[in-house]
Amino acid sequence: MVNSNTHVDDEFLHQAVTLARGAIGLSEPNPRVGCVLVSPTGGVLGRGHTQQAGGPHAEVMALRDAQAQGAALAGATAYVTLEPCSHHGRTPPCADALVTAGVARVVVALLDPNPLVGGQGVARLRAAGIQVDVVPPDHVSAVASRELNIGFLSRMVRQRPWVRMKMAGSLDGRTALDNGQSKWITSEAARADGQLWRARAGAVLTGIGTVLADDPRLDVRAMATHCQPLRVVLDSQWRTPPDARLWAEPGEALVCGLPDAQLDGAQGAAKVRRQVLLDAGRPLLEVQPDASGRHPDLGALLAALAQRGINELHVEAGARLNAALMAGGWVDEYLIYLAPKLIGPGRPLADLPALADLAQAMTLDFHDVQLVGRDLRVLARPPGRGAF
Repeated sequence: MVNSNTHVDDEFLHQAVTLARGAIGLSEPNPRVGCVLVSPTGGVLGRGHTQQAGGPHAEVMALRDAQAQGAALAGATAYVTLEPCSHHGRTPPCADALVTAGVARVVVALLDPNPLVGGQGVARLRAAGIQVDVVPPDHVSAVASRELNIGFLSRMVRQRPWVRMKMAGSLDGRTALDNGQSKWITSEAARADGQLWRARAGAVLTGIGTVLADDPRLDVRAMATHCQPLRVVLDSQWRTPPDARLWAEPGEALVCGLPDAQLDGAQGAAKVRRQVLLDAGRPLLEVQPDASGRHPDLGALLAALAQRGINELHVEAGARLNAALMAGGWVDEYLIYLAPKLIGPGRPLADLPALADLAQAMTLDFHDVQLVGRDLRVLARPPGRGAF
């Protein structure tokens, strides 16, 4: 691994990372990648980022940009935020495209953990006589690329999405009054910011309680997005109404419940409800039960979502589902908005059990803390989470 100490390399890698952010909400399930092509004299020849699945990758977009401008690519340097692919998927290998273009050097911010790539892209470039420099993992652009693709890395390494739990409440940790009133504890600015995080997710997860109580849409509507996240409802007994608002286009929804053998005593009613959903053409997914036999196994659900290409799972649920995900250790990141209000008795962020000792408390590391409007946005993670 070669350390890049030049300001020139740092600047162009930074530009590539900025480009990669343009793939948020566009490239799923592919990673978000940016590429900058630079001439031997330091002029930018082409730029690009990954397009929609099945479309061109960042390197090809940058090559097309350079070619459209009539630029000569012989001897150029390519700055890429993720190792160029070396396999035939929906598109040909990007490593081959760089070789054919005649670039002399490739600077890579992050190696690709995809087993179909996994260093083979770098090997392919080097075998063609191209100098390849991979920056250290603590390089600012390597860290930025890893954060930008943390869901993709999670799916490749752990075969499950990166789970981000979004919660909003008062400074004393209440999401609503005792009577259920919650609109609005946090500010419009915080709610708009939450939409940005929802937009970068491949799927949004909620529970049946939230669906029945609030009839949410769970879509991205505060800004334009190429593809809506999949709306996922955890619904053991198939109680989701076939005309719930989350079914509305654009985008798709998926209800996940138990198979026949695990339904409640009123099996007939649950089966009827499921058949009503099927007759309405609603997509359903049966998930094997957890140890209690009463709820879908959360690990199995996450694995099934990964198989569907979900990189980041954004959770917006009630206190019970939040607590179940926390108790199982499934939450990778907490996105918490705290309003400068003290409510007193009310509904909690999560239905966590009472502890006998403070040593039993869940410990988190603050990853980022910012003011959003008048509210405080806290991003926290379990220690060591995200070290792929």
